[in-house]
Amino acid sequence: MVKAKQPATKLVGSSLVSTIAGSNLQNAGNALDVLQQLPMLSVEDNTVSVTGKGTPVIYIDGRPMRDGSELRQLQSSNIRNVELILAPGAQYASTTNAVLKITTRRNFVRGLSISNEVETRIRRKWSVTDMLDFSYHSGKWELFGTAYYDHDNSLIKGSTTNRLTYEWKPTEIGTTFNSIFPENSALGKLGFNFSEGNQSFGAYYRFMYSHTDPLNTGTEWMDSETPLSRRISGEGNTRNHLVSLYYDNTFADRYHFHFDGNYRGADNDKTNDTRYDHSRRQSINSTQDQNSTLWAGKAYLDFPFAGGDLTVGTQDSYTRTKLDYRMLNQTVGTYIPSSLSDAKQTSLAAFISWARQFGNFSLSAGLRYEYVDYLFTVDGKKDTDVSRTDNFLTPDISLGYFFNENSMINLSYRMATVKPPYSQLTGGLTYAGEHEIEGGNPMLRDEKMHNLQFFGQWKDFMLQVDYIRSLDTYAFVKQIYPAQSLQMLLHPVNVNVSELSTYLIWSHPVRRWQPEVTLGMSKPWMKLGENHYNKPIYSYSFQNSISLPKGFYISANMRGQSSGDMHTNRFAASWFVMDMSLRKTFFNKALAVKLTATDIFNTRNNDWNMDTYGILMNKYHSYDRRGITLSVQYQFQPKKSKYKGKAASEAEMNRL
Repeated sequence: MVKAKQPATKLVGSSLVSTIAGSNLQNAGNALDVLQQLPMLSVEDNTVSVTGKGTPVIYIDGRPMRDGSELRQLQSSNIRNVELILAPGAQYASTTNAVLKITTRRNFVRGLSISNEVETRIRRKWSVTDMLDFSYHSGKWELFGTAYYDHDNSLIKGSTTNRLTYEWKPTEIGTTFNSIFPENSALGKLGFNFSEGNQSFGAYYRFMYSHTDPLNTGTEWMDSETPLSRRISGEGNTRNHLVSLYYDNTFADRYHFHFDGNYRGADNDKTNDTRYDHSRRQSINSTQDQNSTLWAGKAYLDFPFAGGDLTVGTQDSYTRTKLDYRMLNQTVGTYIPSSLSDAKQTSLAAFISWARQFGNFSLSAGLRYEYVDYLFTVDGKKDTDVSRTDNFLTPDISLGYFFNENSMINLSYRMATVKPPYSQLTGGLTYAGEHEIEGGNPMLRDEKMHNLQFFGQWKDFMLQVDYIRSLDTYAFVKQIYPAQSLQMLLHPVNVNVSELSTYLIWSHPVRRWQPEVTLGMSKPWMKLGENHYNKPIYSYSFQNSISLPKGFYISANMRGQSSGDMHTNRFAASWFVMDMSLRKTFFNKALAVKLTATDIFNTRNNDWNMDTYGILMNKYHSYDRRGITLSVQYQFQPKKSKYKGKAASEAEMNRL
């Protein structure tokens, strides 16, 4: 018998590597259950986020995750380790703030694998999900597929109050809302892999469709006027096609070549109808049709060089997005006109990175060059203020020192040019109320980000200190919009922000119990006009997982944070939020039943306010976070996919 003590999470360079195989977390359930127990990660409604970094780019066995159902399909018992890269290098797009790499175990037998999971959730409304996954391995070939259906229904309540001075007198404008958002979505995916020796290739096709018909009822008022009853209804349909293919080969025992190609086509149409009950006001109707296309390719070559490992490659894409917005109310159309916008972007990038170990020192460095040609037209006419051609050169460097197995430090610097998402670059405006308009900003400039990070580990403690200086990042503001009557416009603008964040993490497995404590602080420095947004946010999390005999697994997680600023938003405090889950396996782990309770004490606070350009807006939100979820899953010879393809342009897909 060989006994070993293995740390739950270890600092390797600028990455946090957590070993799952052999730990208590191998009985957690699926990949989402594992990730929510790891440091610096949080999971809410099947969405993964990194503390202080936002949504990461996720890879499973080297290929990017293209839909969230993949994390639900992947079982914790099949995960070897999880690597969280908090300082991505030159091979990743500039919009990538964090990368999450999941490596699975490879001890699967050949043949047919089938897994089906049914989940039902009750909060304020009922929701249900059914997911079927299969794969068939026969020698060198693998055929795999997924079918997914989801009926999601949510109910959000709240109110908004705006206080400002208009025409030299104090004015108050407010709304209340009760929003029901049902959505039915379906996904189908089919693909293959071929592998022989050091060579492999594969492809898959995925189609997604979703339909929504939200309903928002509430009131609007201005000063002492009698509130108007308001009813907003609509309908939306989304169709999304994705084709992905790859080729991977290692030759001469030292050169590794990889190519990825992607095509993505999406169509999104929406209708909106706003009516005021018991009022002579006309209804406000609008339609919106958005079409987007992406062609992308990425190729790179790895080989030994100068005592280290060198990677050179290119990443190129062509994107086109057309938005046809039609305002059908003539009165509103005088200040929210119909428009047809067309955005085309050609992006060409080349990158090189090198890494080497010098005794106890580790060094990695990279350089990325990007050429971007952006053409923006409105109603067939080129917008010369928005259209532009840019050249970016962004370096990164990381230096680490290894004291022993339990002590190490790392210092890294990264510069990046971050392009805003297409949804914020639109020039169209949307009717949000008698006195409120929402829209994008085609004048947004690209963000220039400088990121200096320090990591350290000593025994069971880890420390991260992160300083970011962002020039021309974007933040939302509310200001008066020129029109015949009082109109407030909510849209993004460029701002400069500095932020210092630090997180102290402690983790120490105790037999079947794996506790983990994280204490954090995020301090911003930002000025907009005469206002300062400098209030820090203090946070904590206490995560617990317990693996018991007879297939029982329990998790209990607590978290909280103080009130503080994030760009122009000041969020209210939520000092104690608690989630729990209980999981039991049967029939040699083929059947798993899981019961989850979220926001048990209904203590999560979603209120926030924004003070910009003389308008103080207070939002009071009540989300349906508290609820109970029951999940039942059956697996027949579960196996992992060997698909080695990656996204040719992760950044452009996320922006779309």
